[in-house]
Amino acid sequence: MGPAAVTALQFVALTVVMLLGVVVVLTYDVLRQTVTVGVFGFALVLLFVVLQAPDVGLSELVVSTVAFPLVLLAAIYQTREQTHEQTHERTDDE
Repeated sequence: MGPAAVTALQFVALTVVMLLGVVVVLTYDVLRQTVTVGVFGFALVLLFVVLQAPDVGLSELVVSTVAFPLVLLAAIYQTREQTHEQTHERTDDE
């Protein structure tokens, strides 16, 4: 594989990361955005592997593809549960 192929692969990886970053920003639903953040993180993993930084890619895999989306989902669940309880308390008081 020559230098032109590596450059093309890097270009494709950077373009995918750029497009997925825009998708994350334009996604308004919180649950869908959590999923797109995970996909974006996986694209970053692939980019780091293409750029010959597998150690950074492995760290990125653990943090942005697994841990961060799970923490977000837990926070969303907890927030929605508290909001649901507060709504029921208000209707019971009336």
